[in-house]
Order: sequence, then C-alpha cells, then structure tokens
Amino acid sequence: MEIKITKNTAPKAKVPANELRFGTTFTDHMFIMKHDSENGWHDAQIVPYGPISLEPSAMVFHYAQEIFEGLKAYRTKEDGEIFLFRPEKNFERMNLSCDRMCIPRFDGEQVLDALEQLIKLDASWIPTAPGTSLYIRPFIIATDRQVGVHPSHEYLFIIILSPVGSYFKEGLKPVKIYVETEYTRAARGGTGMAKCGGNYAASLIGQQKAEKLQYSQVLWLDGQEHKYVEEVGAMNVFFKINGTIVTPSLDGSILPGITRRSVIELLRHKGYTVEERLLHIDELMEAANSGALEEAWGTGTAAVISPIGELNREGNICVINNNAIGPVSQMLYDELTGIQWGLKDDPFGWRRIVK
Repeated sequence: MEIKITKNTAPKAKVPANELRFGTTFTDHMFIMKHDSENGWHDAQIVPYGPISLEPSAMVFHYAQEIFEGLKAYRTKEDGEIFLFRPEKNFERMNLSCDRMCIPRFDGEQVLDALEQLIKLDASWIPTAPGTSLYIRPFIIATDRQVGVHPSHEYLFIIILSPVGSYFKEGLKPVKIYVETEYTRAARGGTGMAKCGGNYAASLIGQQKAEKLQYSQVLWLDGQEHKYVEEVGAMNVFFKINGTIVTPSLDGSILPGITRRSVIELLRHKGYTVEERLLHIDELMEAANSGALEEAWGTGTAAVISPIGELNREGNICVINNNAIGPVSQMLYDELTGIQWGLKDDPFGWRRIVK
C-alpha cells in the first residue's frame, strides 16, 4: 500500500512525562484512509493531526456505525528501541468488529505497516519514563451523507497517537468495584464482542451510578438474567478462587481482550489452572464472603492489570485480599509490562520491534 506523507510544519510542544494524563495529548501526525464501493480501501495518507470535515448527515452521527481499537507502543530508555505488543491481534479483532458492524474488512498487514510508519514519524513523542507509553487509537467511521438506516458505502479509517501515563490516577492500587444489577451493557446476539462505541455509551449510566457511590468501575452481569459475571467497564476480569483462576467465558457479549488472552496464556505457562466458564454472581459473592476469593483483577490495554480490592453488590460489601495487591496480580503486571518494555525475555514472541 502506497502511503502519501505530509509532514507537520508546526510541531507541537511535548508534554513532560510527569504531566501526562490518559488520552488528552496527541502527536503531530495521524493516518487516514478512505473507502468507497468503487475503489475499496484507498488514498492512504499520513497527515498533520487535526480536525476532520464531515457533513451533519454523516451516518456515524445518526446510526453509530463505527468501531475502534486500542494498543500501545513502548520505547526502551537504554537503546531507544520501539516495541508493539501483539498488534496483529488487535487488527484481527478489528476486522471481527468490522464483520459485526457491517463495515468492509481491511488488510491487517498493510495497516500495521502504515502504523509503523506513523510511529516512526512521531517517535520523539514516545515517553520512556516508567509506566508511560504511546497509546494508539485506530478507528473506522461511516461517512455516507444520508439519513437512512442501512450500512454506509463510504468510510474513513483513522489512527491517532497519544503519549500517556498511568490509566488510573492512583496507579497500581486495588480499585473498588460496584456490581450493577439494574442496567445492561450488552447481551448475546448483540454487539458485546465488537469494540464499538455503542457498548461504551450503554455503560455510562452504570459508571455514573457507581461513581456517585465512590466506586471506580462497574462489574456488569449478563443481559438476560443478571446472574452471570461478564466484564468490568473497559476491562475483562479474573478471580482466584481456592487456588484456581476463573474468568468469564467468551459467549458473544464479552470483548475478547488481547490482554485477557495474554494473561491466560501466561498463567497456564506458569502452571496455574485457568477456567473459562460461566461464573454466577452468587458463587462469586459467596467466595468473597467466605475468604475463598483470594484475588481479583481486571485486564486491558490501557491499565494492563488493575487489582480489585472491594466488591459491592446491593450493599453487600466484600474486601478482597485486605484491599492489597495479590501476588498473582503483581506477577502478571511485572511479567507483561516487562515484556512490553523490553525488560524481560519474550518466550511467546509477543513483542514486535518497529524497524
């Protein structure tokens, strides 16, 4: 794929690493590519970061036909090498999201090559301080200029980059989780397995409710019976119950997380028993009340590992592991970030060097 590059002639000032917040600072360039029925994906360009022009009738505004992804680039402080973490899996999942949202597929290898060109152009933006990285946001939006319910014929594929610090202000500390029993985020047969904005919009009311009660995240239950654990806000979830690691199985309403997959593979590599299965909320709360729930954590690109220190289900409050980081959570964080930052060996071949 030929990519036209237009360099930014007025680069922005860099934000100091200790002032970086998640998702608020963006680099000097972005990737953009068009799609229409006649030409397919075409006109790939890297251009200065800036506003895009869309008509008010663009279908993304009215029918939410869009998808996105999230991944990171890391730069070693010692030799300046730049790494991506399993980026091919993100673009594989993005194409699955395309299928569910009736968006044309793209060539993952070509887009990955474009991403690497974009990263190299904005390499000076990648922070090297501990806990920092370059967050990468690819997304596709429907741009047909028509108010009518049908799949769009025209799309934009855009990638933007953002240097970031820790996702949570409190850093790697246990978070408090509120179990949502009133609202539904996704249901089987819906779009829960796709990474699309509608899923996150549907979760906002639960998140707002939890924040009013001073809880960081929402634990969502299944949409049909409100009995089975699904995921936490923007993360998949894991629980260590009597020595066994349990995580909800992928049933079509849960996002198949790249970090989730990596955690399962890493745990099994280290000899842990991991069960992917239905987990009834009663079973979880009983384990929490009895002390059988030894650890709990969330996994995702943004936070990597987020320990869970407290669960609240309709006033039944359970503290997990004395509200401290457990040994498995800490091990997973150390191992994954060590691989991502090039500080540890990568026996799985997950790390991709940007050359």
